[in-house]
Amino acid sequence: MIRVVLPAHLKTLAHVTGEVAIEVTGDGPVTQRRVLDAIEARYPMLLGTIRDRHSGKRRPFVRFYACEEDLSNESPDAPLPERVTRGEEPFIVLGAMAGG
Repeated sequence: MIRVVLPAHLKTLAHVTGEVAIEVTGDGPVTQRRVLDAIEARYPMLLGTIRDRHSGKRRPFVRFYACEEDLSNESPDAPLPERVTRGEEPFIVLGAMAGG
């Protein structure tokens, strides 16, 4: 199971509290794309909120972190850190803020 931390507004939309546990099925490495596919499959109300429905690109002001690293600009098909795939560390979806 992959532990996922969602920002407060997405937790509200998905009707969840705390971390969510997502099972990523199939062969191959666990990637951002596969985790986001699993999140959107389990919580269809989040479709289009984290990434564009058509292009699959990360939405502006949405960032991804794991193991104290910013993974936002990594390839969506790059394997996630092993500590995330073992459930030791969460995959964090963070709503960034802009302005001053």
